[in-house]
Amino acid sequence: MATKATITPLFPFQPTTGAPPSPTAVAMDHSLLELDCELDALLDQIQDEIEEQGQASAEAMERFQLFCQAMDVKIDGIGRFLRIMETRAEYCRKESARYAARARRAQSKIERTESVVLYYLASHDLKKIESHEFTLKRNKNSQDSVEITRPESIPADLRRFEAKIDGPLWLEVIDALPKTLAKPLAASLKSSEPSNSAIKQHIANGGVVERASVKRGYHLRIE
Repeated sequence: MATKATITPLFPFQPTTGAPPSPTAVAMDHSLLELDCELDALLDQIQDEIEEQGQASAEAMERFQLFCQAMDVKIDGIGRFLRIMETRAEYCRKESARYAARARRAQSKIERTESVVLYYLASHDLKKIESHEFTLKRNKNSQDSVEITRPESIPADLRRFEAKIDGPLWLEVIDALPKTLAKPLAASLKSSEPSNSAIKQHIANGGVVERASVKRGYHLRIE
């Protein structure tokens, strides 16, 4: 007679009481990747039990159902979290400068959360994951993105410049630009940064830009 398989969960529970954990508690205690890893392990265990005993154990099936429900709760939580963060980021962007830092923090949380979900989808060769409330899709961007590893290496003709010029100097420049104005004009330069549109066009025309590339990325859409 076959011996009953022993359940060895990857993430054992340590409840304070004898009550079994709820899907919400499991979702709160485990990441999306951890939940998926446990579900994979449970599927393998259930298949082994069916092959060895003719049916899966009640413990394995109960745990599998619990983690399926927890995955639903986790996806719902991610969807609600992203919606809240998007709303907060948009509100902060419309406020005065004192909200700028808060908007960046909210956007950073969005991007970190989206990167985790996009990594999960890509690593599992999935286009989307669904729950009762949300569908998280891995969509290809409509435009290519520029990735720059060393901004200082981008040549001047592929940069966008911002200058702060006093009125009298500006009027002189508008009227004419003799060589004697070249030095004060250069001194008025405030900052410069790579121009993504110029880099895209340059590469599209067959050019090469050191330390820069153009490729189509992905974004996360919530439905």
